[in-house]
Amino acid sequence: MIKIGLTGSIGMGKSTVLSMFADLGAATWDADAAVHRLYAEGGRAVEPIGEAFPGVVVNSAIDRALLAGKVLNDPQALQKLEAIVHPLVGEDREAFLTTAAHAGAPAAVLDIPLLFENGTEKFFDATVVVSAPTDVQRERVLSRPGMSEEKLGAILALQMPDAEKRQKADYIIDTDQPIDDTTEQVRRVFAEIIERLTTA
Repeated sequence: MIKIGLTGSIGMGKSTVLSMFADLGAATWDADAAVHRLYAEGGRAVEPIGEAFPGVVVNSAIDRALLAGKVLNDPQALQKLEAIVHPLVGEDREAFLTTAAHAGAPAAVLDIPLLFENGTEKFFDATVVVSAPTDVQRERVLSRPGMSEEKLGAILALQMPDAEKRQKADYIIDTDQPIDDTTEQVRRVFAEIIERLTTA
């Protein structure tokens, strides 16, 4: 099974592109969705995060807004959170890959926001970056509920610049265009990866 790492900064359109890969027959996994499962009622991260950050558990689940308020501008707190969450996300990812391989999926596409930042790209056969101009990115992100210039700045400070990600990627999907054009880019990239790696 071919493993493809999908990444891109906030607001670039990763979720949309991931769903396009799914439509082409790829098994797909979303790191953010995995975190949501871990933070939800009954999730494996609720108890350890609640112990490390008192007050962030509401109705037996992690309140993401309260948690963000405790870690966004505090590197030590963020490090403490990552030490809890990253291993659990890793276990979720490995379970997905095992299931996808047993199901006979030709390829698995994993949406990992900090793919390059964490050095995870080495585990993949190919990497794809989803990208858009800065003004488009800001407009998309600031239209989200609860988002502010300050919060966006704090998030971007944790992410590798888009230009650097584009340089590191094997393939680039530009989303600043009609949806049909993006769909065609994804189809072409997926076909190229499958052909290159199955005939290598």
